[in-house]
Amino acid sequence: MSYQPATQPTLYFIGVTTTKSSIMKVFPAWAEYLGLQDAVIKGIDFKLHDDPAAYRAAVEFIRDDPLSLGALVTTHKIDLFHACRDLFDTVDEHALLMDETSCISKRDGRLVCHAKDPISSGLAIDGFLGEDYFARTGADLFSMGAGGSTIALTWHLMRRSRGGNVPARIIVTNRSQHRLDEIRRIHRQVASNVPVEYLLAETPEANDAVLKTLKPGSLVINATGLGKDAPGSPLTDAADFPQSAVAWDLNYRGDLVFLDQARRQQAEKSLRIEDGWTYFLHGWTQVIAEVFDVTIPTSGPSFDEISRIAIQAAGR
Repeated sequence: MSYQPATQPTLYFIGVTTTKSSIMKVFPAWAEYLGLQDAVIKGIDFKLHDDPAAYRAAVEFIRDDPLSLGALVTTHKIDLFHACRDLFDTVDEHALLMDETSCISKRDGRLVCHAKDPISSGLAIDGFLGEDYFARTGADLFSMGAGGSTIALTWHLMRRSRGGNVPARIIVTNRSQHRLDEIRRIHRQVASNVPVEYLLAETPEANDAVLKTLKPGSLVINATGLGKDAPGSPLTDAADFPQSAVAWDLNYRGDLVFLDQARRQQAEKSLRIEDGWTYFLHGWTQVIAEVFDVTIPTSGPSFDEISRIAIQAAGR
C-alpha cells in the first residue's frame, strides 16, 4: 500500500472495513462542533493478523508526514503494537500493560503509543451498568474473545481498587491458546482478588456450555469481532442465557447475530441488551481528544450534545 502525504490535518482509522463505520459520517460533524478546522479522517484497512511490515509502513508514514496527526486502531491493536513498538518514542502505562496500541498521537516531535480502551470501555460499562452493579448482584463476567478489548475491560472491572464492585468470577474464552496465555500474563500484573478462568473454546458449543454455569445477572460479552469483522456469533442458536443477564456486543454495526440470539430470549429471561454504540462514542472521543489535543467531556451536557450529533450524522 502506498501512502500520499496529507494536505489537511488528518486522523487515520486503522481497521478492517473502515469505510462501513459510522465514524466516516460522524467525524466531520464532530470536527465542526469541536472547532477542528479542516480536519479529515481516512481509513486504512488491513487483513486480520496482517504482515508486520504492513503495520510498520503505516506507522512510519504517520510518524514522518507532518499533517498526519495520529490514528485510532481497532482489531489490529495487539498485532500493530508487537510489530511497531520500537517505532514509538513514548508508550503510555496502559499500552505497556495491555501490550496494545489503540491510539497513535504526536507530541513535540515524539510519536506516542496509547491504549485508550481501559478508559473508554470503563466509561461504557459503568455507564450502562450503573453504580455498584456487581456488588449488588454478585454476577459473573463472561467475555468471549481474548483480544485487546477483553484485556482492557477485564482490567477495569477486576482491580482491587474497585472494592466489592467486582465480578464474582471472570471467564475468558478464545479460539486460540496463545491469546489466552497472553491475557493470563497481563492479568498477573493486576492487583486483583477476582478468580479468572481461561478456557479454550474452539467451537460455539464450548461457549454455550460456559453460559450454563453463569450466575443470574451476569455480563456476557461478544468481544470476538464476529458479527462485524467476520460473520456469525460465538454462540449457537441453542445457547441459553442466564436469567437477568446483560448481553453486550462490542460491535454496533454488522449482522450482530449475537444480539439477535439474545433478543429471542429477552422477554423470557429478562435480558438487558447493549450494542457497542456508547463504546464507539467513548472510544472515538478519547482518541480525538488525544490526537488533536482538545478537551472532550465524558459526561454531562457537552457529551450529550456530542452523542446527539453522532446519532444524527449516523442516521441511527
